[in-house]
Amino acid sequence: MRIKKGFVLRDVYDKYAIVGEGLDAMNFGKIIPLNESAVVLWKQAEELGEFNVEQLATRLCEEYDVTMDEARQDVAKVLSGWQSIGIISE
Repeated sequence: MRIKKGFVLRDVYDKYAIVGEGLDAMNFGKIIPLNESAVVLWKQAEELGEFNVEQLATRLCEEYDVTMDEARQDVAKVLSGWQSIGIISE
């Protein structure tokens, strides 16, 4: 998976959100607020470029006191949501 071109993480008054910028995201017209753990996942996804559930779950385990199974489930749920709104692709 990868983040689609034109979607970026922005810090707006100490709250983080995904916004579309540029021609590739021109018709998106949404701001997607992220909680603390989703910000960790997005930043890791940006760093990796190409990513999968396992890689992001590993990062979540490094950051928080969760089991790998819990992390996989949480990551899969977040990625499913991001796919459904069109900000990441396979």
